[in-house]
Amino acid sequence: MDRTIRDERPELEPPILQGLAQAVPQVDPPPELRARVLSIASSRPPAATFGSARPVGWWLATAAGLALAAGLAVYAAQLRGRIAGLEAELRDTRARAEAAQQQMADVQRTAADAQTAVAILTAPDVARVDLAGQPASPNASGRAFWSRSRGLVFNASNLPPLPAGRTYQLWVVTDQAPVSAGLLTPDAQGSFSDTFDTPVDIRPPVAVAVTIEPAGGVPAPTGERYLVGAL
Repeated sequence: MDRTIRDERPELEPPILQGLAQAVPQVDPPPELRARVLSIASSRPPAATFGSARPVGWWLATAAGLALAAGLAVYAAQLRGRIAGLEAELRDTRARAEAAQQQMADVQRTAADAQTAVAILTAPDVARVDLAGQPASPNASGRAFWSRSRGLVFNASNLPPLPAGRTYQLWVVTDQAPVSAGLLTPDAQGSFSDTFDTPVDIRPPVAVAVTIEPAGGVPAPTGERYLVGAL
């Protein structure tokens, strides 16, 4: 039965298809539809394909962006170098200013010491004392100018180098007890010069001496004498 139907179908298909085609009324599309289709087709951009050429404007924009980025990088590097240079100049200026301030402080201190020394040396009650080296320092020598109202000027030379943990101490010796005037720190040649304040109510001195004492000084002399001079 199936073979019979299959055998007869080819003979029936053409009349059936022809009848179906004639059963639907024929309608022609309006002319404006064709115009619209052609217009849409012509306005559609061409599809991009792999490897197709970029527009010239795109390449120009890309090149301009790369050039701008490179220029900004160079400018940033130049700015960093300039800032580093300015910071170095600022540090140098600060160092010079601090050094100048220190020099100014040293000059002011030296000027003040000089004024004090001049005031002592020109005091109406100034007394001069020459100090001689003792057995511990036979080549040393010193000189003191003392004024009860203005203080003491003292200088020394050829003092031996100090051992570690020791210092020189200056004494104004009275008929009652030695009074400490201060500590001495000679330079590498053993020289020293400075001014000292002494109590205005000190008893009349009879001598000036220098001894070696523990670092920081002591309230009363305990070490060996290096310089001694009587008024």
